[in-house]
Amino acid sequence: MQIRPANVKDASAISDLIKRLSPFFIAHPDGAGTEPFFAKMSAEKTAQLISSSNCSYWVAEVDGQFVGVVAMRDHTHLFHLFVDERFHRMGIATQLWNVAKAYAQKAGNEQGFTVNSSPYALQLYERLGFKAVGERSEKDGILFIPMYLSLPAQEVSQRDEPAGD
Repeated sequence: MQIRPANVKDASAISDLIKRLSPFFIAHPDGAGTEPFFAKMSAEKTAQLISSSNCSYWVAEVDGQFVGVVAMRDHTHLFHLFVDERFHRMGIATQLWNVAKAYAQKAGNEQGFTVNSSPYALQLYERLGFKAVGERSEKDGILFIPMYLSLPAQEVSQRDEPAGD
């Protein structure tokens, strides 16, 4: 598997993947109410996000085939983590997350991360260290649970501790 930064040429594949995986996160089987969400997931809008200075995207490929995507906004909000269903439970989502997290931390995020998890992905995010910080909700026909991952506080070095008696 290879993980690389996404480029605008990946926008269609990313958009198509999210649409294919929609049964895992939409509230109603008929897709009722999801129009605003899917308008934001078009290939054109995705290309704009990839080009945006406040978003970072990576894609995963297996044998040259596009299989997943991760995207972060402002180095703090994980807003896309999707893996083709044929590749679920193979560690690809975790590897994508690790790349995005390391990049965000290198860019200065020392506090933590937010994500709006689908009920389907809740266990994955819990394994990654996220904790639910709100109730299951629905917006634009999409089900989600708001979650937060707090980064460990920096350890105080021995020389910074106050001297004892």
